[in-house]
Amino acid sequence: MKLTLKEKIAYGLGAVGKDMVYMLSASYILYYYQDLMGVSAIAMGIILLAARVFDAFNDPIMGVIVAKTKTRWGKFRPWLMIGTVTNAVILYFMFACPPSLDGSGLIAYAAVTYILWGVTYTMMDIPYWSMIPAFTEGGKEREDLSTLARSCAGVGSAIISIITVMAVAALGGNDEAAGFARFALIVAVIFIVFISLTCIFIKEKSTVDSEAPSLGEMFRALIQNDQAMAIVITIVLVNCSIYITSNLVIYFFKYDFGGEGWRGAYTLFNTFGGGVQILSMMILFPLLRKFLNTMQVFYLSFVMAILGYISLLILAFTNMSSVYLLFIPGFLIFAANGMLTVLTTVFLANTVDYGELKNNCRDESVIFSMQTFVVKLASGVAALLASLCLALFNLKDDTSDAVAQAASTSSKIGLRMFMTILPIIGLLVAVFLFKKKYILTEEKVEEIAAEVKARRGEE
Repeated sequence: MKLTLKEKIAYGLGAVGKDMVYMLSASYILYYYQDLMGVSAIAMGIILLAARVFDAFNDPIMGVIVAKTKTRWGKFRPWLMIGTVTNAVILYFMFACPPSLDGSGLIAYAAVTYILWGVTYTMMDIPYWSMIPAFTEGGKEREDLSTLARSCAGVGSAIISIITVMAVAALGGNDEAAGFARFALIVAVIFIVFISLTCIFIKEKSTVDSEAPSLGEMFRALIQNDQAMAIVITIVLVNCSIYITSNLVIYFFKYDFGGEGWRGAYTLFNTFGGGVQILSMMILFPLLRKFLNTMQVFYLSFVMAILGYISLLILAFTNMSSVYLLFIPGFLIFAANGMLTVLTTVFLANTVDYGELKNNCRDESVIFSMQTFVVKLASGVAALLASLCLALFNLKDDTSDAVAQAASTSSKIGLRMFMTILPIIGLLVAVFLFKKKYILTEEKVEEIAAEVKARRGEE
């Protein structure tokens, strides 16, 4: 039975809400604690990376818990709702740090709330993405739903990228920290409402009923699924490259592009980039798919992203007289990121059928728990690298416009190099490893799906 419009809208709204939450944390937690609360860049980098290492153990275990869950509401929706409510509460407290805290108390508060945020986000994110192969039959329906979900996730990310700086200023006035707390509360409420709609209207359809394997069996099945591991490594490298830039772009506008109107320029750039990313998922990707297969679109996206970073580096050293010139690299990078996000989700979903055929076990939750883990791992690594960049080039601890405008030339040059050359290296390594390891072409996926259906029929 085909997915209804109501189901598609409900699933898409869930993606909007959860990526609003994720983007607020991924893009602004370093800025909030380092620039506003006074935690050192190195301390924040260590906290963010340590939290992601902790998730290395938490995410696959959560995947096993979801796989073993049996309730009248299915195995995905209960955890989706529990994770959402708890994550929304933690999100608010993470951006509502008591102003009386300082020193080790402040660092401890940042560490505890961020780790708890990661744990509760995992509780929600794994069942959300695991639902794709559970209520789609594969092929075009799965690709279309993945495209829709990633497009809606892009909308959520774009909303946060576009409005956060201005919304925080409006909500907090001269107290930017208070503005973040109020804004986080609004986002948390929206998150709960949207995921509630997902839980109400989405039901599992095609999950294979089988005895839940043990934790050890799950890990062995994942390790034996070489295609899932190839995509996992690719996601880490791609997201780490992109997140390095997203963590540093606010500092680029503040310290390098500069001027009293840097907030307006930053908002305008993010508005353009967010729009491009969404349109690349909703329009550009489907358009290219009429002429190219998924592999060809994947490689084209890598070329676009690398060209975007090269053009950004050239512009940074030649002409930054207008924010509109930055739209050139912005278009290439954001469009590529949008399409890569869709494609990595599709490719990962395809490895579920591959794993079932190879290992006689259908591991949706465990495989998608790896997606959750590697995305957060990439954000942690990127945050640590961004923190090192800020500390190395002395771009920290003072938010006044005068300090921002007085940043040294060497600091600006270091920032430009760090946020462009490092991502280029990461993308080149990612495409090399992907090309060498991943074999699930469209033809191969159809062949595997047919074999899986035949095997189920025999059994």
